[in-house]
Amino acid sequence: MTDPSSSPGGSQSGMVPADWPAQAADTVVDVIGKVRDKTTRPAIIAARSLVYGLVAAVVAGIAVVLFLVVLIRILDNYVPGPVWWIYLGLGVVFTLAGIILIRIANRPGPASAS
Repeated sequence: MTDPSSSPGGSQSGMVPADWPAQAADTVVDVIGKVRDKTTRPAIIAARSLVYGLVAAVVAGIAVVLFLVVLIRILDNYVPGPVWWIYLGLGVVFTLAGIILIRIANRPGPASAS
């Protein structure tokens, strides 16, 4: 009879357990997974956010332009007189909106308590 511990598939009696290659591989995989989660995942999330934000901005810009075109066409059909009145009215509306937004942007910030 042979001793099972001396066979190639049996357990070794010593300091190193028989399944140390599997344990070492699992440890390496766990460490690499943790490093990837802390480095690659935030970069992927940032890239996706940037791409989706740019797509949303382009789509919103196109929607605004198409809305203005449709608005001008509708007003041109139902408002009597030349079309430049419509352009003048929209110009006044956008100018007033711009002035209000600039005043809000240039408003002084809160005074710091020193």
